[in-house]
Amino acid sequence: MKRVFHIAVREFVVTVGNRAFIVGLLVMPALIAAFATLMPRLFTARDYKVEGQIRIIDPTGLVTPQLRTTMDARQIAARRVEQAQRAMANAPPAVRDLAGNRGDQAIQTALGPIPDLRLEERPANADVQQEKAWLSEEGPGLTHMALVAIHPNAVVPSGDLEYGTYDLFVPSNLDDRADSEIQQSLREALINARGEAQSLNRAKINAIIQVPRVRSVTVTRGDERQTVRGFNIILPVSVAALLFIGVMTGSQALLTSTVEEKSNRVIEVLLSAVSPMELMAGKLIGQMAVSLLVLALYIAMGLTLLTSLSLFGLFNPWLILYVLIFFVIMYLVFGSLMMAIGAAVNEMREAQGLMMPLMLIMMVPWILWFPISRNPNSLSSVALSFLPPVNTFAMLLRMASNAPPPWWQVWLSIAIGVGSVFVAIWFAAKVFRIGLLMYGKPPNFATLIRWARSA
Repeated sequence: MKRVFHIAVREFVVTVGNRAFIVGLLVMPALIAAFATLMPRLFTARDYKVEGQIRIIDPTGLVTPQLRTTMDARQIAARRVEQAQRAMANAPPAVRDLAGNRGDQAIQTALGPIPDLRLEERPANADVQQEKAWLSEEGPGLTHMALVAIHPNAVVPSGDLEYGTYDLFVPSNLDDRADSEIQQSLREALINARGEAQSLNRAKINAIIQVPRVRSVTVTRGDERQTVRGFNIILPVSVAALLFIGVMTGSQALLTSTVEEKSNRVIEVLLSAVSPMELMAGKLIGQMAVSLLVLALYIAMGLTLLTSLSLFGLFNPWLILYVLIFFVIMYLVFGSLMMAIGAAVNEMREAQGLMMPLMLIMMVPWILWFPISRNPNSLSSVALSFLPPVNTFAMLLRMASNAPPPWWQVWLSIAIGVGSVFVAIWFAAKVFRIGLLMYGKPPNFATLIRWARSA
């Protein structure tokens, strides 16, 4: 046992003390911060301004005056302020407090400068096909941005409330933001024109059709709080991601170190001092300690984020304990199998083919995370939570959902996971003992099974 402890400590110190490990540990938080900071700047051209000329054919004669109003710069600015206020009103209180007075400004900045749209009215009987040629003309002045043809029944219905709309023709290079601004202005103009035709002003129309969306209240046994939309979707996948990152960090390191030690003949020196089982156990425990360190870092980051957004009350702290239990089970299963693969091959290139089935198995819960978290008590979700080796992933997704499973199912899944750990370690130990000192052609799965049966 003392030798196993020494090997485990050596694995932990060598891995954690490596500069590449420290850099890799900080890569994910750095990527998240960079994505949150840089992506809006990279994908939003803040200096882009919707500016151009629009022609309209309006046989009703009622839409054009309204469109001039809705395309006015002051009207667009007022509309954006209303959108910003509505967006902030739907945000969680913690986000509103964090944004403060800068929330509206941030949304306005993201939308870009106020558009400058000039409207040119064409005769009501103008030929639409001839007017389309204007879109392709190039010359000095404002860009020819769009041709709008209002339907004759767009304001006054022709039948039983059968309103028409409009046809919109644009050049091939029109930006999506310009298209959106034009369509929004046309929608506002049509609503205003229809309201005036029915002797209703816009304020009355808004009062009739506007039903604000209230925030639902989540009720628990001892408390109630405002519902945070999306939390029940984000939490399961975040918890599963923690498990996946922790397992992959340790198992990949085990595979790499085993292959390197075998290819460099270091493994022969180690086996002169310890037995294959002591070496395997020490490496497994040492890398598990490294993975637990990584897992603890990300759990601390997640809890800090929940606390800063005042969402910690929605999180069940007991979930952390089960994350650790399921992590140990998953790590021992996949880590031992990765070590077996590393002992059976001579270089990393040969390990790729044997690794692929394990990677595919680990990806199954990721493919099914949404249906599992949406319907955690369905037959397929329950079946996956008892099917090793993916039962730990599936059960954790169910536990983090809005309908957690009964406790007896959780502990039955843990018992099944513990049983799969013994099977995986037994198989890996057999392969590890034979494969460490074997060189030459890499084995296939049939060979590995034959090694396990003969050892």
